[in-house]
Amino acid sequence: MIIKEDIFNIKTDVEFEALALKVFQFQFENNPVYRSFCDLLYKHPSDIKAVSDIPFLPIQFFKTKDVLSTSNTIEKTFSSSGTTGSITSKHLVTDLKLYETSYLKAFKHFYGEIEDYVVLALLPSYLERDGSSLIYMVNDLIEKSNQTESGFYLNNLDDLANTLKSLEGKQQKTLLIGVSFALLDLVEAYQLNLKHTTVMETGGMKGRRKEIIRQELHQILQNGFNVNHIHSEYGMTELLSQAYSNGNGVFECPPWMKILTRDTEDALTIQQPNKTGGINVIDLANINSCSFIATQDLGKVYNNGHFGIIGRFDNSDIRGCNLMAL
Repeated sequence: MIIKEDIFNIKTDVEFEALALKVFQFQFENNPVYRSFCDLLYKHPSDIKAVSDIPFLPIQFFKTKDVLSTSNTIEKTFSSSGTTGSITSKHLVTDLKLYETSYLKAFKHFYGEIEDYVVLALLPSYLERDGSSLIYMVNDLIEKSNQTESGFYLNNLDDLANTLKSLEGKQQKTLLIGVSFALLDLVEAYQLNLKHTTVMETGGMKGRRKEIIRQELHQILQNGFNVNHIHSEYGMTELLSQAYSNGNGVFECPPWMKILTRDTEDALTIQQPNKTGGINVIDLANINSCSFIATQDLGKVYNNGHFGIIGRFDNSDIRGCNLMAL
C-alpha cells in the first residue's frame, strides 16, 4: 500500500525509483485508461524493471478521458485554458490535500516559509476563467502568508506598483508571481527597483502579445524590475507538482517529481541526459490520476537532473504507435 507521506518524504534517487515502480504497479491495476494504454504497448508490470521502462501516457488523454486511479469522490476539477471551441484538459482531483501538501512542501523546499513573504499575484488571464489549478495554489499561498498586503491584481497596475514600492521601503520579502504579458505591461508602465522581491513568471502570452523566447522575456523583465534573475514556475493542469527556476530558465524538481526526455522520432525510447527531446514527467503526487505523463513540451535534462524547456512541438502524438483512439 502506498502511503501519501512516503511520497513527500523521498530523500534519495533510490527511494524515488522504488516508489515510482510501486506507483506504476498501483496505477496499472487501478487506472482503466492507463491500463488500456499499457496493454496496447504490451507493457506489463513484470516487464518494468526501472523507471525508464515505464510507459508515459500522452497528455492529450486528459482532454478526452477521465484519468483516474481511484473511485473516490471528485473534490475538484481543474481545467486548462483553451481557445474558443477547443477541447480543454481536465484533471479530476479526488484529494485536494495531496495538491496542497505538494505545493506547500515544494515552496518551502525552494523558497522557505510562506509566512515570511507577501504574495502579490498578477494573473489576469487565469482569474478570468474557472478551474485554474494555479489560481487555487496562489490563493492558498496568499492566505497562508498571513500578510495583509498579499493579494490578487487584475488590471490595477497602479495599486500593484505602489504596493511594491511600499514593501521595498520596508525591506519586506515579497513574491511577485505573474503571467508573462501582465509582467511586461507592468514594466512598460513603471520603472521599479526591486531588492527584496522575487519575480516569478508562469509563462505564456495567452494570446495577448506576440510570443517571445524566455531569454528575451527575462532580459526585458530584469531591466524593468532592476533584478539579476527572473524566476519561473513549470506546472500544468495535469500535474499536482511544480518545478521552479531561480534564473536562466533552468528548472529543478521537488524530490517527488522527475523529468525525463523521450526521442522525438521514437516516443517509447527514453534518452540519456543532454539530448533535446519530448518532456516526460513523473509526478508521484498524481497517485490518484496518472503519475507518468508524456507532455507536448520539448526540452533537455542535464546530468544533475535539472532541466530546461525549449518550446513545444505540434505533432506531439506518440509517433509510431497510434494509440490515441482508446
